[in-house]
Amino acid sequence: MTTPHTRDPGLQPERTRLAWRRTTLTWTVTAALVGRQALTSDALAPTPLLAGTVAALLAFWLVAHRRIAALCRAETPRSMRPNTAVAASAAVLALAALTAAQLL
Repeated sequence: MTTPHTRDPGLQPERTRLAWRRTTLTWTVTAALVGRQALTSDALAPTPLLAGTVAALLAFWLVAHRRIAALCRAETPRSMRPNTAVAASAAVLALAALTAAQLL
């Protein structure tokens, strides 16, 4: 029996977990394409682009894994912490900047 103050999350945590997994898969494909482009281009130094892409991808994987694990553990998951949101945003911006640098 639920009290008036108890929240029934329903399927929302599962949908959020699946969204994190889809985003991680998309990130992996994007990083692989940036890496392939860096290796096959005539750029003088593709190594910094590859290293940055791998670092951004690993950072996002860590953030996503921690958030997915938190959603799996809790019956009623907490909101995302501000530092987690900042880390995810920083990783997204880093990959966007590396992709733009590769295209230029």
